[in-house]
Amino acid sequence: MSLQRMLKLLYALVLCVSANEDFDWTKNERGSFYYGTFPTGFSWGAGGSAYQTEGAWDKDGKGMSIWDVFAHKKGKIFLNDTADHSCEGYYKFKDDITLMKDMKFNHYRFSISWPRIFPNGIKADHINEKGIKYYDDLINMLLDNNITPIVTLYHWDLPQVLHEKYGGWQNASMVNYFNDFANLCFERFGDRVKYWITFNNPWSSAVEGYETGEHAPGLKLKGTGAYKAAHHIIKAHAKVWHTYDTQWRSKQKGLVGISLLADWGEPVDITNQRDIEAAERYVQFYMGWFATPIFNGDYPQVMKDYIGRKSAQQGLGTSRLPVFSSQEKSYIKGTCDFLGIGHFTTRYITQKNYPSGRGNSYFTDRDLVELVDPRWPDPGSEWLYSVPWGFRRLLNFVKTQYGNPMIYVTENGVSEKVQRCTDLCDEWRMQYFKDYINEMLKALKDGVNVKGYTAWSLLDKFEWDEGFSERFGLFYVDFLNKNKPRYPKASVQYYKRIISSNGFPNQREVESWRRKATETCSSSNQLLAADPLTSHMEMVTEIVVPTVCTLCILLAAVFLMFLLRGRF
Repeated sequence: MSLQRMLKLLYALVLCVSANEDFDWTKNERGSFYYGTFPTGFSWGAGGSAYQTEGAWDKDGKGMSIWDVFAHKKGKIFLNDTADHSCEGYYKFKDDITLMKDMKFNHYRFSISWPRIFPNGIKADHINEKGIKYYDDLINMLLDNNITPIVTLYHWDLPQVLHEKYGGWQNASMVNYFNDFANLCFERFGDRVKYWITFNNPWSSAVEGYETGEHAPGLKLKGTGAYKAAHHIIKAHAKVWHTYDTQWRSKQKGLVGISLLADWGEPVDITNQRDIEAAERYVQFYMGWFATPIFNGDYPQVMKDYIGRKSAQQGLGTSRLPVFSSQEKSYIKGTCDFLGIGHFTTRYITQKNYPSGRGNSYFTDRDLVELVDPRWPDPGSEWLYSVPWGFRRLLNFVKTQYGNPMIYVTENGVSEKVQRCTDLCDEWRMQYFKDYINEMLKALKDGVNVKGYTAWSLLDKFEWDEGFSERFGLFYVDFLNKNKPRYPKASVQYYKRIISSNGFPNQREVESWRRKATETCSSSNQLLAADPLTSHMEMVTEIVVPTVCTLCILLAAVFLMFLLRGRF
């Protein structure tokens, strides 16, 4: 047997042993609800992002982002919606902070729009002081209300100029341009901001922006584009971490991390080694793609093996997965003060071989199939099934895989599809929060180092290629009204009680929360005109007259009148 073959067999054995010892795929304990509380100092909050909530897309010197351009192209977004105005958070942030204060948030997560600070993407061209002032005011008001800002530097809104001139994240020059932007943010805001997130969910930026084309900038570079974009994003993250570490950390004493989206992959058959390997491959191609270089210095071995083998079968001289030099590996390894985890759902995973002749694709490179259980609840987004036990599994995987890092849950929540009249009694969201937060509590009991939880999201907002057709917010936003008023859903009161109790103190009290939260709306389908909601809205935001429901009734009456007129 050749030495090379022996090394491969030895590596496969090590993989198998480490998977079984570090994370036991054959156990999936789905125990009963756990009553208990979180550690003192656990941080509760909610989040949003610049493009999704700010509006003011061309105001006060802001430059164009790739999402401004992408959303303005017909057919790219559901119903051709854009975030030109969205929640008008640029003008209404003071009202929103009042909502946060009422809920007693410990933190609020938001992103800084790169083109609002550098309209052309480049520091040397122009710094927009009006954009600086907006974020100054937002940060200062949060702190005045004892709410800690957690700031994301990149939530997908690359300056359009950098895409047009250089090809965006396909070009290595983005590493330095992004570092210049981050460095200015550290300089201007770092005396007050102590928690920085370099990138939000780079998986989506890479795969949906450069592989499938579903997201901005809409490129379909199958089998190469996502890997190349991710390679530059990882290097950009590392450079920004080092910039903070060498220039700012001693003075500002903050932390720099990254937020990775991480759905869980569960083997269809936990007694089948092929399914177990496929499930781990799913997680490694998803979260591990970014986490493994940041914690260990290089891509997951399974990615290098699979993509390298398929590239060779396709007659390519080198792998489609780029390679880090030894110097880059050392530079990237350890560039994470905390790990942000965005988690929404779970998939069952089984092995499936895709012949290399079927073309290059990130998805076929993985040799697996994603499945769902039809019994899983799916109240909104077609991809989002409520599978709470997967959250605990994921958090324990992170603990064993990456040495139990400090974790902040940076996104977790559930949507609903927009209906003609929106029901504020979002019982499915209350159930989702209860179940998922409880699984996080169990993970803490397992020894996972989770420090905070961010509900996604504070407000209904622009949901990328789905436009305004899906709503994740704790607060309903009336997008048809130019003032974009906010209305609390029942989940506001429910989440507020979780925060005030710092968890789930006892069964009797927890069971009363849902009842109290839904007292503001009837058990069936009471809508926005509910008196208790209106009285609350007088305190925290403006009242819309007529209400959305009244408008629905009027529209229905007009529609009926036209039908009758046509009939007779």
